[in-house]
Amino acid sequence: PVSRPATGAPARARGRRRRAVRETGFGCGLNLRAARHAGREDPDRCARLHFVSLEKHPFPAADLERLHARYPELAGEAAALRAAWPPLVPGVHRLELEGGRVVLTLAFADAAEALRELSLAADAIYLDGFAPAKNPEMWSRAAIKAIARLAAPGATAATWSAAAPVREALAAAGFEPEKRPGFAGKREMLAARCAPRGGARAAPAPLAR
Repeated sequence: PVSRPATGAPARARGRRRRAVRETGFGCGLNLRAARHAGREDPDRCARLHFVSLEKHPFPAADLERLHARYPELAGEAAALRAAWPPLVPGVHRLELEGGRVVLTLAFADAAEALRELSLAADAIYLDGFAPAKNPEMWSRAAIKAIARLAAPGATAATWSAAAPVREALAAAGFEPEKRPGFAGKREMLAARCAPRGGARAAPAPLAR
């Protein structure tokens, strides 16, 4: 499943030069597409989008092509992504799309390990779409705490999963979660806003250059 941002870009990101988005599972890149389109439709959009995503099991380019064929409306964007797709080597890979207006940082790594290494303050976060029963690693208290560390105050987050353990873990990490109507046959989803109790965090920054 693919999560959507609960809202548009937070007000704090509008009019700025950069916007940072975090994702816990890249898959075939549909959330990247959603973030790119949201930015284009925002009259106060930032000049550059930094999209940072984790993926433990990245698809080979041939598999990406087969998956992208299901979405013909994405043909041009999907082809550009596949053309820049890196070798499936563990570690951090930086791709520049749309002439550098979109910077995609991919971490091919175990989520628990990668979350400890990342350094940014995300304006929006795409959380894992699977319930804790299917992907417990991404919904552990430690993982959610690490995700919260990478969120700027006021950042928005969204996930398909509306399970009680997910809401509890988000609340314990400093988010304010709430159920929202789902889409594509899903009755409910979760939206959340980061409201840390410990004060402001660092300004958004790309992971690597």
